[in-house]
Amino acid sequence: MPPALGPAVPVWKGRWFLRTLGRWVVRLTGWRVTGEFPNIPKAVVIAAPHSAAWDGVIGISAASALNLRPTWMGKDALFSPGLGWFMRLFGGVPTDRSNPNGVVGQTVEQFANSKQLWVVLAPEGTRREVKQWRSGFYHIAVGAGVPIVPVYFHYPEKTIGICDVFMPSGDMQADLQALYKIYEPWRGRHGSRAVAAEANKPRP
Repeated sequence: MPPALGPAVPVWKGRWFLRTLGRWVVRLTGWRVTGEFPNIPKAVVIAAPHSAAWDGVIGISAASALNLRPTWMGKDALFSPGLGWFMRLFGGVPTDRSNPNGVVGQTVEQFANSKQLWVVLAPEGTRREVKQWRSGFYHIAVGAGVPIVPVYFHYPEKTIGICDVFMPSGDMQADLQALYKIYEPWRGRHGSRAVAAEANKPRP
């Protein structure tokens, strides 16, 4: 049975067709969602390991099936007149690269102006295995004063898992090590990790 969404979580209104389509895609591909969604109105959701282009398709389909309304930030070039409507349909929000506040500042501002907002990011920033994540998601969470919700893609069992809420302490390196530990058991496509094994070793 898929996890339920609490009343504080941002959800779509209507959109029965996309919800049905999402359920169909999830069922056809054999994926499932496990864990419990926290009943909170604002969060930075990190999804890892990001190891295949299919991650986005499966993730968006699962969110649509659950009626969850995620928001993701994309460069403004993706929101051209011909493609922009499609991006926005699934929660995309364009960023202004010329804005002096940068993507982090724009997203923090978005949180301040929203009653409900779950921003979804891939912390690796690439489909390759990395030694350390990009820090943008962390600065957004700290700047907006919102928790981080870790979500994993575990390809061996075709599972999308929701982990416990993680509240950043302000010590980024310590918090990253704690998050790396959370993701240590989970494997992406072809056995890839969210971070290379040496990233989980204690620092001297």
